[in-house]
This record gives sequence, C-alpha cells and structure tokens, in this order.
Amino acid sequence: MDAPWATVHETHIGVVFLLGDLAYKLKKPVDLGFLDFSARETRERVCHREVELNRRLAPDVYLGVSDVTGPDGSVCDHLVVMRRMPEDLRLSTLVRRGAPLHTTVRRLARQLAAFHARAERGPAIDADETRDAVRGRWRDSFAQVQPFQGTVLDPATAIEIEALAEEFLAGREALFAHRIAEGHIVDGHGDLLADDIFCLDDGPRVLDCLEFDDHLRHVDVLDDVAFLAMDLERLGAPELAEQLVADYREFSGDPAPPALLHHYLAYRAFVRVKVACLRSAQGDTEAAGLARAYADIALLHLRLGRIRLILVGGAPGTGKSTVAGGLADWLGATLLQSDRLRKELAGLTPAHRAAEGYRQGLYDSRHTDTTYTELACRAEALLSLGETVVLDASWSAARHRRLAADAAERASSPVLAVRCEVPETVAAQRITARNPDLSDATPQIAHRMAADADPWPEAHPLTTTGIPRESIRRAVVSLLPEHRKSSAQRHSGPPGDPADSARVEPEHHPDHEAGR
Repeated sequence: MDAPWATVHETHIGVVFLLGDLAYKLKKPVDLGFLDFSARETRERVCHREVELNRRLAPDVYLGVSDVTGPDGSVCDHLVVMRRMPEDLRLSTLVRRGAPLHTTVRRLARQLAAFHARAERGPAIDADETRDAVRGRWRDSFAQVQPFQGTVLDPATAIEIEALAEEFLAGREALFAHRIAEGHIVDGHGDLLADDIFCLDDGPRVLDCLEFDDHLRHVDVLDDVAFLAMDLERLGAPELAEQLVADYREFSGDPAPPALLHHYLAYRAFVRVKVACLRSAQGDTEAAGLARAYADIALLHLRLGRIRLILVGGAPGTGKSTVAGGLADWLGATLLQSDRLRKELAGLTPAHRAAEGYRQGLYDSRHTDTTYTELACRAEALLSLGETVVLDASWSAARHRRLAADAAERASSPVLAVRCEVPETVAAQRITARNPDLSDATPQIAHRMAADADPWPEAHPLTTTGIPRESIRRAVVSLLPEHRKSSAQRHSGPPGDPADSARVEPEHHPDHEAGR
C-alpha cells in the first residue's frame, strides 16, 4: 500500500512532517540534560550542522535548511529539508518482512568501511574515546537510568549491567589506548539504526547521524558499527548482525578482539535503554517493554564479553592441551602453553626433545619458576588488551597459580580453572602412544607429578576419558554456560571442531534520539 501523501512522526526531541516528496524535520525546544534545544539560535545551528554532517553519507537526501516565520514575518524556528525516502525500503521494514538482505548488508558494510576510512581523525577526536571517556559515558547513562529501576527496569538486571561494564573498563586502559594509537577513532555517525537506513536500488542511504554534540559522535569505528549490529539483533536478525560485523572487518581490516565488540554492543543497547526510559516518562506506553528488551541485550553481551583468564591443568596424559586448545577456539581466545614457552625461553625449538629426569635440567625449579612467571606476565598483557587467555600448564604448584591470579587481578579479570583427570593407567597409555609433541613427560614423570601436586580445590574437575569434543563441551557448560549457544565464536570466525586447533598467541522513530 502506498504511503500517505502527508503524515507526521514525533520523537522526544523532534517532529518530522512528511509532505509529498519532501520531509521537514523540526527540533523541539526541549532541555533533556544531554541536549538543550531551548534556544532558537541553538536549533538553527544544529539544523545546519545536521545537513552538513549527513551529506557525508547521503548527499542527495539532505537539501538544506528552511526558516519558519510567524505572522509578522519574523523567523521563529527552522526546518531541515530532505528528500522523502520510500517507507517500504526502510531497512527495519525489510528485516521484519524477512526480505533477502545478504547483498544489501554487504554493500552497507563496504559503505561504512569507506566512510570510516575517510572520516576525520585527530587528537581532539581521540580524547573522546579513551577508557576514561567511555567509562564517563557509561556512568552518565547509569545515573540517567537509575530513577527508572524498580518501575521500568528490573533492579537486579541494572545492577549487573553496571558491575560488568565497570569490570571490563577497569582493566582495559591499554586496549583503548591501543585502539587510539592504531587510528580506529573517527568522527563517525554515532547513531546507526535500521530505522534510518533506506535500501535503494543504487545503494543504501544512511540518514540521521548524531549532530547535536560533536563529542558524542567521536567513536571507535567498531562502536559505530556495533550500534547497527545491536539494532539488527533486536529486530530478530542476529545472522544479519553477524554478517555486518564480519563484512565490515573484511573491508576495514579491523583486528579488534571479540570482547570489545561485545562491550560496544552492550553499550549501544544500554543507550537505547536510556532512550526508552525517557520515552516512557513522556507517556509512551510501549517504551517500558522496549527498555527491558534492550537491557536484556546489554546484559547478554556484557556476559559474553567478560575478559577471563582460564587455567587448564592436570598431569601429563590427562588431555589438558586438547581441552585448552578447544576452549580457546570456542571462545576466540588466545592460547599460551607452558611447554612451548619453556623451550622458547631456553632458546630451543618446540620440537626439541629434552630427555631430563624429574625436576632436572630444563625442568628444574629455576626453569619452571621462570616459565610460569613469564606465562603470567604475557597473560596479563593480553588481558589488558581485551583478549581472554587460556593457559595450558600442569598448574601443580599453588605458588604458580598465585602468579596467574595476581596477574588477572591487576587486569580486572576473573580466573576460571579446570583440572583434567583420567585414571593413571589411561594417562600412561596416552603418553606412550602419542606422537612426539611439546611435552617431554614420561609415564614415570607423570606419576611423580601427580603425587607431588598441591591441592587445587577451586579448579573444576573434568574427566576426559570420552571423546575430546564432549570433554570440551562439558568444560564450556561448567565454566562458561552463557557461551554454549553464543555468537562469540562466530564474530571471531567459526572454530569448526574445537578439538582440532587453537589460535596461539602472538516502531519507527524517524529522528535519532539520545546519542551515546
């Protein structure tokens, strides 16, 4: 059915009049704290700024600014004048309709990557995406949403969101500094929503960037894309969200860790929580339900994006390396192995066979302490850069586990531990039958190591007598249940069989609404 010739849409900050082939956008004279449009001169300035900024992505849509005059001919307000876009080609409409959008999403990802490549950069823009700046915006949103806890939002959900966001940010100053140093901070769009994208035959038109506060538009490129990915997920199209991110990574070459994407997805969902709460206060009867839905998305991604240090231990032959590698693949994590590192530190190749006696030579206390100290040091650096780390080692000594725990604490990362177990006869058979690998252990050494191991009550015991894939699945279920059916590994590339390999180290709102 054809759209009506004239219609009106209203949001909490503006009104859009659709007349024939044109659209006219009026700013409301409101002061909401994060924006203040109460002065006419401010509304005029923001209208011109909106046209200027949106012409970066849709130059043929934004036509200019018109004055609104009163009966006496004096200027009393201003309108952004735009080409009217076809309602049936709105991205959100097409998603709800189940239209085939693979090609459209790929074109959109390419367009956004090109837009970011030419976007303005610089120290002033970088300053708005430091760890402290991002944390400040989160805290501002927490303060604005707090009055709605217990009425619109479940308090327990809001409290967990705040705790997990603070945990992530506390240990990630190096990650945000690295993103700045690598040039990933731009003057971007700042408010990418499926409602504001129109899928025309000659390419997408991306409208309604955030114009009222330049600081809120200074974003990490992944943050910009995450807003739209989150919105696609909210619309019930997680596969399109994943495709958007994957295609964007392909076109931009962005190497960001999966956890950072989850963090930005959560952040953007919480921005919409704030918007929905404000709309609820203004009388929108559907906004409360929307706020809760967005809060659920935010909480899910904060849980999936937690940076963890995972210790996988056990005596030789218990399958710890297989479980460690599988967990790393499942989570898109980085794997560090004590056997490999021990030989690296000694200047040996991983395949070198060191035929040493128990706790002798390369395996004496000095070499072992050095290995575990370096293992903890490297893990801490990776955790600070947003990488979940899996450490494959025996972890038989409590003092070595303390080194790992201290490193994780400095990086504000929880520690999880799994202890692989099999009957000693099974371990001996595995050691005897296996092909040469990183380990130099014999059944006799394995026996003595198991006998001398310090108690490890905090580790989850994992029997690995079954097939490797099942052991890995049970480890995930026990340690990280939220990852059982998550998209975490799909964002970082499908792992295939997790036992095979591991990555080793080294309703329409036509006006945008609340910013960040």
